[in-house]
Amino acid sequence: GDLLPADGILIQGNDLKIDESSLTGESDQVKKSMDKDPMLLSGTHVMEGSGRMVVTAVGINSQTGIIFTLLGAGEGDEEKKVKKG
Repeated sequence: GDLLPADGILIQGNDLKIDESSLTGESDQVKKSMDKDPMLLSGTHVMEGSGRMVVTAVGINSQTGIIFTLLGAGEGDEEKKVKKG
């Protein structure tokens, strides 16, 4: 499956199933539809189907970025920027 590079809202889908185990730890595939569960999250993989989405967040503003920030993954990068500036 394709890796989703950004968070977004599903606007068109055809039997879309997503593997969200990288974020939730749940191994079951999640069926996405415009009616019930339209949120697509960065760092997850498309396992079946196809779809289109409107991007709502990228980088540190995405769910994956927020998690990395909370875990302190970006601290080294910020310190390097301060030293250079």
